[in-house]
Amino acid sequence: MENVYEQFFYLKLHGGWSFIEAYNLPVQLRNWFVRRLTKHFEDEKAAIEKVRKKTR
Repeated sequence: MENVYEQFFYLKLHGGWSFIEAYNLPVQLRNWFVRRLTKHFEDEKAAIEKVRKKTR
């Protein structure tokens, strides 16, 4: 159950979702949004690292 609450927190903090919106999402769709947000932040981090390496 803690994993579900972590998903709600993640969607609320980074996705701008309300708790009720996240709660009412079908589980598979909620999981997709969490995975997609994770991918977005990983891609963003990789791009930042790439720029940092070029500026050194």
